[in-house]
Amino acid sequence: MPRTAAPPAPTSPVTRVADSDRRRTSASVVLRSVLEHGPVARSTIARLTGLSPASVTDHCARLTGLGLLREAAVPRRSNGVGRPHVPVDLDDSRFVVGGVHVAVPYTTVSLLDLRGRVVARRELKHRGRLEPSEVLARASDGLGALLEEAPGCRALGVGVAVGGWVDRDSGTVVEHPLLGWRDVPVRESVGAHTGLPVQVDGHARALVNAERLFGQARGNLSVLHLFVGNVVDAAFATNDEVHHGPRSQAGAIAHLPLAGGTEPCECGRVGCLQVELSERTLCRRARQAGVIDGVNPMHVVAAAEAGNPVAVRLLRERARMVGRAAGLLLDVLNPERVVVTEVGVLFREDCLAALRDEVGAGRSAGVSPSSFPDSVLAVAGGAVALDVLYRDPLASSWPRPPGVPPEPS
Repeated sequence: MPRTAAPPAPTSPVTRVADSDRRRTSASVVLRSVLEHGPVARSTIARLTGLSPASVTDHCARLTGLGLLREAAVPRRSNGVGRPHVPVDLDDSRFVVGGVHVAVPYTTVSLLDLRGRVVARRELKHRGRLEPSEVLARASDGLGALLEEAPGCRALGVGVAVGGWVDRDSGTVVEHPLLGWRDVPVRESVGAHTGLPVQVDGHARALVNAERLFGQARGNLSVLHLFVGNVVDAAFATNDEVHHGPRSQAGAIAHLPLAGGTEPCECGRVGCLQVELSERTLCRRARQAGVIDGVNPMHVVAAAEAGNPVAVRLLRERARMVGRAAGLLLDVLNPERVVVTEVGVLFREDCLAALRDEVGAGRSAGVSPSSFPDSVLAVAGGAVALDVLYRDPLASSWPRPPGVPPEPS
């Protein structure tokens, strides 16, 4: 009786899921490698990532088919002999992501390319009551207007960054006391208006991801981002993962006590971090001193640049208090790098020096201002979407060029 080959064993659902996860992780590693080193030969990607040359070639083909990579124009020969190495690079000519950052005085809408560079942006001042549906509808319309003014750019998705307590998984602003928002379904609202995939996260976590992908924190094993605006919060990333905690509540530092603080907080205590360092507090003190007559902290910076000694003193004092807060977080988390977003530190060397002095000489070298001083809010929103793209470039939710089928699950 002739032998027959045994039928192949059926692939279990668990095996299929594991294979899919492995494929997506490898695609992410390849795309991140090209972002960091491109234009780069496939053989170099294999050496840098530890993936096999065949796997790198396969992933480069997939990512090129999706319009995320392209072959660089000029082949490079290895030692002048043999087949030329044709490097691959990001294709930053086709796609953008939309960004929305909702701050207390205004919303920033933006378009970012795949390298995290701001292509276009606009500020939309809030009108009267901060009704969430109206703010988000205006932001969506603003994104649409930016896209109409950028012919040839196709939006892959939208990232929304907001201060306060933001639940990334549900796409909800759970609580933002200064805006008066509670349980706002941001993902659902912006998605309904734009028809695009929407990702939502807190702005400190968005910016720590931007620093890791496109900024000076690239390559650091652990990064702390301290955001000091009207809202004061923080984000911590280690081993390429940002800590979110249950319902994404990590980073809520508004009511940490700050030594030397004098401002009464609505919680009943004195010297809480947010009330002490808030831009509202800075501007109120500047108005009381006759430095400015409004609520824009950049006017305090401008007054300091014009030589106003009171403005200089207010900014340096605030920078020292920010340094004290950074020192507290350094003691607890001991990150390799600390990135601070605060107006004085961003634009004045004396404020950065005051912050570093407060942190202490032994740790000050690892403390730096944001990599995006002129576009920090525009970058924040788009970085939410770009982080997800670089983590899972094969996701079926991303729009695909005509004729490109979705990845098998």
